[in-house]
Amino acid sequence: MSLEALTEPQRGPVFFDRRELERILRVYGRGIAAGQWRDYSVLSHDDAAEFAIFHRSGDAPLYRIEKRPALQRRQGQWAVYGSGGQVLKRGRELDVVLKVFDARKFTVVD
Repeated sequence: MSLEALTEPQRGPVFFDRRELERILRVYGRGIAAGQWRDYSVLSHDDAAEFAIFHRSGDAPLYRIEKRPALQRRQGQWAVYGSGGQVLKRGRELDVVLKVFDARKFTVVD
C-alpha cells in the first residue's frame, strides 16, 4: 500500500459511530426535556454526516451538527450550524463543539 493511500481520506458515505451518536443524543435529550426541541433527523452523505434538530417536524432545522472527516486536519471535522447557516462552533473534538449548547441558556420569551 502506498503512502498516498494511507493519508487520503476514506471515500464513501460518512456515518456517526455509536459514541458520537450517544453524545449528540445526550445534548438533544436535554433540549427535549426543556421543551425546546421536538424532532431530529440523521443524514449520511458521501462526504459528511448530519444530525439536524427541529423545533417542529415541518420547520427548517434550528441546529445542524455536522461531521466532515475531510476537514479534520484543517478546521476540524465537527461543526454546529445555526438556523441561518452560520457556523456557531467548529473543532476537532465533538465534546468541545457540543459545548456551544451549554453556553446558550435557552429561555422562552412571551
